[in-house]
Amino acid sequence: MNRRKLLSLLGASSALFAASKLDAAERQSAASSSGKIEALNPKGTPPPITLIPMAPRLKTLDGKTIYLVSDGFPGADHFLNQIAIWFQKNMPSVKTVYRLKAGALADDDPKLWNEIKSQGNAVIMAIGH
Repeated sequence: MNRRKLLSLLGASSALFAASKLDAAERQSAASSSGKIEALNPKGTPPPITLIPMAPRLKTLDGKTIYLVSDGFPGADHFLNQIAIWFQKNMPSVKTVYRLKAGALADDDPKLWNEIKSQGNAVIMAIGH
């Protein structure tokens, strides 16, 4: 089988390879005339990572307030409602508070975070997708 027929079976044109050979030859001759090759690092320089520690764990949930936070994904409210029902049946001393977070998942909601920090002890967040 000849090369042209093989390339046509693969869905490629031999003209593509001819052009790429020409470009490579031009680059090689340009590099050899100056003696230097210039290249860019495709990774770039990533920003430094700031680690945030996890919140300390509670020894018990008795008498605590747990915020059930939804990001608005369909069905999350039903799921969190089932969690609230479970707490009512199995741990009646635990208070649950349902809240819908403003914006999408990655959007900040400082008003909600401040409410949880001042009045809550824990958060269960339903993140959809």
